[in-house]
Order: sequence, then structure tokens, then C-alpha cells
Amino acid sequence: MNQINIKSFPRNFLWGASTSAYQVEGAWNEDGKGLSVIDVAKYPEGTSDFKVASDHYHRYKEDIALFAEMGLKAYRFSIAWTRIYPNGTGEINQKGIDFYNNLINELLSYNIEPIVTMYHFDLPYALQQKGGWSNRETIDAFENYARTLFKYFGDRVKYWLTINEQNMMILHGSAIGTLDPNMKNPQKELYQQNHHMFLAQAKAINLCHEMCPNARIGPAPNIAYVYPASSKPEDILAAQNFSSIRNWLYLDMPVFGRYNSVAWSYMEEEGCTPTIQEGDMEILESAKPDFIAFNYYSTVTVAENSSNDSAENSIGDQQITIGEPGFYRGVANPHLEKTQFGWEIDPVGFRITLRELNDRYHLPLLVTENGLGAYDKLEEGDVINDDYRIEFLRKHIEQARLAISDGVNLIGYCPWSAIDLVSTHQGFSKRYGFIYVNRDEFDLKDLRRIKKKSFYWYKNVIATNGEKL
Repeated sequence: MNQINIKSFPRNFLWGASTSAYQVEGAWNEDGKGLSVIDVAKYPEGTSDFKVASDHYHRYKEDIALFAEMGLKAYRFSIAWTRIYPNGTGEINQKGIDFYNNLINELLSYNIEPIVTMYHFDLPYALQQKGGWSNRETIDAFENYARTLFKYFGDRVKYWLTINEQNMMILHGSAIGTLDPNMKNPQKELYQQNHHMFLAQAKAINLCHEMCPNARIGPAPNIAYVYPASSKPEDILAAQNFSSIRNWLYLDMPVFGRYNSVAWSYMEEEGCTPTIQEGDMEILESAKPDFIAFNYYSTVTVAENSSNDSAENSIGDQQITIGEPGFYRGVANPHLEKTQFGWEIDPVGFRITLRELNDRYHLPLLVTENGLGAYDKLEEGDVINDDYRIEFLRKHIEQARLAISDGVNLIGYCPWSAIDLVSTHQGFSKRYGFIYVNRDEFDLKDLRRIKKKSFYWYKNVIATNGEKL
């Protein structure tokens, strides 16, 4: 559909940008913070750890001033569970409460709306030692943590995200550093963990509605529309299979309170259905999100996979799909270009994904990640000419506007990332930010903040409410 009458972005559109605690804050063991699973994970050789990251913990005022200069209407960040509860539960760490109080107040002083992710991969290590998400006690720990967040910050935070990319923790935990290497039956255990996360999320949603009646809350999976490799019926079945396993399982539950039927059938076939205790489904049915937040980087293309060849998902990552015998097989899309890191670029697929989410769930949509990781070059005179990032974002924002013209209820766009940070598994050299942080993989240099060309471009986009791209 080629619109002639293209609608404008809504007047109160949440133009923002995103980060996560462990990737940007640093101060990994300061002011009472406990260890998270990320702090003890092994890092790919040649990539930075997360101990200093972008040192946002010590420089948040400077960073927020830059966000305000860029014109951000919203800032999506995560709270480190281990700053609030160093052991996941037990005693509250007041210095953690103070830090996020100060951060939120600083944002509000510039009229920047805080959008808070409650849990972004960094499970407290103390909980992991007791089984992590395999242990139902973690559900209670998360509910207690959620209650604390709503109590201390709910008077000012109007947008909450429960769990970042739950689907990626289940499908690609080894790539992002959340997979427990000691699991005896990983697939079975992961789908049990998934069930427990669904319960924790439902309890947090209900608690939010009870404690913060003026706030809104929703899930935040990574969603990628799945194309069939051809019009061959078996390829289309494979695309439906993977759509359910990768996408719809993680939204049908929070929105409809039920397991996606194709995904459940897959779990039955693989022998990894979760144990569901009495009362679980009632809890899951009772919680209703107010919106859907989602991260979009690209689409996925799959073909029929009828072979018995072993194809482990673990050698892919969030955007690179390998396949599972009998269900689907990831293939390259010949119509798309790729980033320097092998991720396909599909702005039109962004519009397709937005339309699909809108039609399936009929809830407001909030984009919480979308961006281009690249090797940025600092040139003489503190210049970073990241025209490739501008081009990537421009094309995606154009498609978002077309989706709004299609009738999609899109309420905000928060690209990844506000500022350079440590990538989940590809270190600091894979940069996403509008703001350059002057450090290398292992040389921290001076951590100086430098505005990239994309900073000025995005500032103009926001100032014109998306009219000037």
C-alpha cells in the first residue's frame, strides 16, 4: 500500500533512546551492588568486560544533560536488580535506591520521561546459585523486587517494562551470557524457566496496576517478522513454526493469558513442556499489559527443515537464526543488505512487524530498541561521521511513519543506544550510540563524551517531530 496521505507522528510521541544498566553503568562492585550473572560470566575473547562500561554511574548528570541537548522526550534504561537487592532478596541497598532516585529526578528536571526496564539479563548471582529461574522462589524474589521499585519510584515513573528480551534468554542465552552451563537438560529447563518468568511478569503487572494506577506496564521481547524463503507451502509452515516459537509465544501469554498452540505443540514434540502448577494459569490469565514494548533489529527468513542434521540454535544470536530439524532452517534473504556484524537490514520489515503486532494484539506499541552497530571512527577535531547510522535510522523512522499511516498505534521510538556502551557479546568496538565514548576494548582512555553526526541529525528529527529526516 503506497499512501498518498501520510500521517504525522502523534504530538506527544515519545522520541527517546535506550541503554541497559550492566552495559552502560560500570561501577560493578561499588556502593553495595551485588554480583549478577553477567558479572561472573565468561566474555568472548578479545572483548571488554562490563566492569567500567561507559561509567554512566559516575557520569549520569553529564550524560542526561547531553540527552536533553539532543531533545530526548524519553529515556529507556534498566534498573540493576543487584543494586536494589545485592542478593536478589533480603536487605534493600539504600545506595542503589538513591542512585536511581537521583537518575529519575535528573531526567524529570529536563522533562525527559523515564521508561524503566525492571530486568535486563542481569539476574542476581545469589539467586542463580539457588537455581535461578529454574527455582520457583525466583518468582517471589522478582515480585518482591517489583514491589520495591513501584514503592520507591512509582510516583514518578509512568512507563515500566517487565523483562527485556525474555525470548532471547530462552533461545540465545549462550550468546548473551545468561545460560547456566551446568544444566543437564537445557531445553527442558529453559522452557520451565520461561514459564516461571511468565508468572513473575504477570505478578509484576498486577502489582503495578494495584500500586501505581497512573502508570502503564508491558513486556519487552525482541520481535522479528519471519519470512518464508519461498511460496512453497512447506516453507510457509516453517515460517509459521518459527514465528510462534520466536515471537508469538512471548506475547500471546501476557496479552491473552495462554500458551501459543503451535509453540506448545513444538514443546510437546521436543519433550520440553513446562510443569504447570495449580493456580498458575489463573495468575497468567489475570494480568493484562497496557502496551507492548519490543526491540526490532531485522526480520528473519526460514525454509523447510526436514533433515535430521543437528542444527543448534546456540551458534546463532539474537538476529542470526540457524534452525531446528523438523521445524525450520534459517536462510539468508538475498534482497537485504547486511551490517558489518552480519545482521540483515530491513526497514520495510519494520513496518511489516509493526502492522502484524498491531493486528494481532490491538495494544499501543513502543519501540524500545532499533539501531545499527558499527565500527565508528573518531576523526581529527572530535568528529564521528556516522552517516551509515543516520541512513539506517532514517529509513526505519520513515517506515514507522508509514505504519502509523496504516493505522498502527505507535506511541514511541527509542533507538539503541543513547550513548556508546558494551554490546551483549561483541564488546565496545560494536558501537550503537548517538554519543561516542572515548575508550577502546581494553584501554579506558578518558571516557570523554563526543557528539556524533547522528546526534545532531536525531536532534533535528525530534525538534520537527519526525517531519525532517
